[in-house]
Amino acid sequence: MSVSKDDSSKEREILRVMRKVLASVIKDTTPRHRGLQHPLSGATIEDVRLCLSLIAARERELADAAGAVMEQPHYSDDAQAVKTVSISGLKRKPDA
Repeated sequence: MSVSKDDSSKEREILRVMRKVLASVIKDTTPRHRGLQHPLSGATIEDVRLCLSLIAARERELADAAGAVMEQPHYSDDAQAVKTVSISGLKRKPDA
């Protein structure tokens, strides 16, 4: 099935909004203390997880079809791709 650029853009927007809404529902319904019972049933929690995984899979499919690279999460303890160099450690070349 061929998807036009406008359709693909709209689908990506729908998926993004759905992911944000589900994340907000999770945040708003998660008990503040571990000892409290979650207001959603185990089956509903599993359904939300399934929905999020389906959204992520479709987002990957759309990105692959568009030739885009999916963003990866960045963690503060990840090795940096760029090496920082101190300015004071740089030597000046003599004028020629």
